[in-house]
Amino acid sequence: MEYKAIKTDLQDGIATITLSRPHRMNAWTGRMHTEYRHALSILNEDASVRVIVVTGEGKSFCVGADTAALEGHSEKGQYDPGTPADLAEPGFGVRDEFDANFAYHFGLKKPVIAAINGPAAGVGLVLACFADLRFAVPGVKFTTAHGRFNMPAEYGLSWVLPRLIGLTRANDLLLSSRVFLSDEAYDMGLVNKLLPADELLNHVYQYARDLADKVAPGSLQETKWQIYSDLHQDVGSAVRHADQKLDEMVQHPNYKEGLKAYLKKRPAHWQID
Repeated sequence: MEYKAIKTDLQDGIATITLSRPHRMNAWTGRMHTEYRHALSILNEDASVRVIVVTGEGKSFCVGADTAALEGHSEKGQYDPGTPADLAEPGFGVRDEFDANFAYHFGLKKPVIAAINGPAAGVGLVLACFADLRFAVPGVKFTTAHGRFNMPAEYGLSWVLPRLIGLTRANDLLLSSRVFLSDEAYDMGLVNKLLPADELLNHVYQYARDLADKVAPGSLQETKWQIYSDLHQDVGSAVRHADQKLDEMVQHPNYKEGLKAYLKKRPAHWQID
């Protein structure tokens, strides 16, 4: 697929997806969604990719749905996602609960880090919330946005936001659709860290590099799946599943390699399956 609304880059195991409609502040369109899912599906199956970074081109992360698309919904009298029927399915097949728009992030094999370089509104905020980690520039605007357009909370934001920041704070943001800054998002625990614009990507890439170098690939994948699967089950099931995975994973060569590296105080040389 030829990408027009996003850009991709892969360097030393770190893949970057850049939302690339800077003239529209990276507003989301059906084409962008189609390309984003396609890129994720490719990167998810690429054994050389250890971590995926998502950011925006220019001074915006993603300001939400393109206004032209919103006008199109109004003219048609119904919602039109603008995507083809044969969308790529990154992360599908891990759990039924993950086989849906944006929830598919939970089924990806690689951690996703959102580098929020500018405003994140509506579906842009959704995308950031479904990432595993979020780093942002201070003073940029966030909003759920849906209330002003007589829309529901989009793409499962009503499920994920309370789990990230708690019900009381999530209710404030979801019911009011008010604008809040990344500084407040950090205080709420929605953002992992605030960084100056000229330091954001360097920090994110170093964090990603540490994940790739210091954490076994299988551990990254299984821990990510545990986190989101355990949100859907009881504690006893979580413990039993962890016990089962422990028995399996200590038989992998990376267990011995990790132990040797720790004892000899040297970097681990991970086997990538």
